[in-house]
Amino acid sequence: MFGLNPMELMIVGAIAVLLFGNKLPSVARSLGKSMTEFKKGITDIQEEVRSAGSTTRSTQQVARYHEIDDREEATAPKFEPPAAEPSIDAGEAKPVEA
Repeated sequence: MFGLNPMELMIVGAIAVLLFGNKLPSVARSLGKSMTEFKKGITDIQEEVRSAGSTTRSTQQVARYHEIDDREEATAPKFEPPAAEPSIDAGEAKPVEA
């Protein structure tokens, strides 16, 4: 356990009793709670990474909406060509000089 033999564990336990005395149960309890929270956090991160990896591989797209998307889109005025196109007579055309 932890790479320590039973004799070393007894020495560590004796030092813990000398340092913390009657507060040892509360210290051990808070240490246990913090270890549990740490493991939950690591598990949540691993789960999030797995789910992010699986969503990038899948072809499903998740629809995400934002309040900006609820607004109406601005539309440009419709292009209307002129009623009659101007015509150029062959006699009135001017040659381009270089």
